[in-house]
Amino acid sequence: MKKNELRALSTEGLQAELLELRKEQFNLRIQQKSGQMVKPHLFDRARKQIARIKTILTELTSAKGGK
Repeated sequence: MKKNELRALSTEGLQAELLELRKEQFNLRIQQKSGQMVKPHLFDRARKQIARIKTILTELTSAKGGK
């Protein structure tokens, strides 16, 4: 997803997307350790998407005035 699409999601939507990306990241790690062919750029993509979502969630919580 692009940054603008992520910003349009609600907090619950962002949480769901974050969970999905963490599952994907875990599955990629398992595939790599089991010797299956994994494309290395997928690790970076998942990691950066997780960082984007976490940043947006932090911005949303700080905008609301709470932690």
